[in-house]
Amino acid sequence: MSGKFMIYGATGYTGKLTARVAAEKGLKPVLAGRNAQKLQKVAEPLGLEWCAVSLDRPNALDKALQDVDAVLHIAGPFSATSKPMLDACLRTRTHYLDITGEIGVFEACAARDKDAREAGIMVLPGVGFDVVPSDCLAAHMKRRMPEAQRLEMGIAGLSNLSHGTAKTMVESISEGTRVRRGGRIISLKKPPRRTIDYGQGESASIAVGWGDVSTAYHSTDIPDITIYFEASKDMERMAGLGSVARWVMGTGPVQRFLKKQIDKLPEGPNDAERAAAKAILIGEVTDGAGNVMRSRLETPEGYTLTAETGLEIAQRAASGEMTPGFQTPSRAYGADFITEFDGVRREDLNI
Repeated sequence: MSGKFMIYGATGYTGKLTARVAAEKGLKPVLAGRNAQKLQKVAEPLGLEWCAVSLDRPNALDKALQDVDAVLHIAGPFSATSKPMLDACLRTRTHYLDITGEIGVFEACAARDKDAREAGIMVLPGVGFDVVPSDCLAAHMKRRMPEAQRLEMGIAGLSNLSHGTAKTMVESISEGTRVRRGGRIISLKKPPRRTIDYGQGESASIAVGWGDVSTAYHSTDIPDITIYFEASKDMERMAGLGSVARWVMGTGPVQRFLKKQIDKLPEGPNDAERAAAKAILIGEVTDGAGNVMRSRLETPEGYTLTAETGLEIAQRAASGEMTPGFQTPSRAYGADFITEFDGVRREDLNI
């Protein structure tokens, strides 16, 4: 085992950030993606090896993966890119990691658990802000209240989005709001609302189909799960859309138009914006008797944290610190894994 890993999708916003942080840490990942010219521009100033390979060329992809022990897959939308990369990882016995937040991708990866165990590899989607902090917080809440029947989580501080994240959210417009009820993922026509105190008084929050609707259940077995974002003007407008409007916005021509508009926006937050920002997560669990426990987690800005957690997990997986099969961050590395990173603080609000 060489301990070597690949960053696939190294020319996008998050990929470039992760590659830069890796070089600053003295790590030597192989940078990969489709476009050789773009890869060269990213890799050479960092002194990193690079490899141009497309996901639709399985033989070439297999050859590239044979030189690494793990791949940190950053090229979204993962609804389109996860399966070909995971298939290649299973063929080449390479640990599969990604930074998805897409519920469908988490569930598809979970369905490959047996395949992964037979191949002796770990399949761990969501090694970034989606969903390391929230998954670890969910596991912590389960530890605090083992008999919890309901998990609700609020997330604040995610205002600046990369192109990839924004496009993923656009793709989910027509799906309604996904939550988990009685252990099953269902879609609600209208998103639930509530107020949540993120540290400065009660704030309006709207339910979203965040990845923990999938992963928190695999980590905790809590049957009812709802994830909320602190409400913004854009979220309020989206929440007010009727079913017909959502259907129209989910059609191909409108989707393509919206994604073209996203491409005109800044690529993502700059270094100063990332350094000044932080995220707040509130976890709340309730048992069958109505008892409630809450905890608060403060982390660095989401893209900053994604680079840190993704690289840490990639190093661990590539060096053999892993459990074969489908995993979530907390199942693989524990509920306290998130607290190992600078700028993270967890507080139990009622003891």
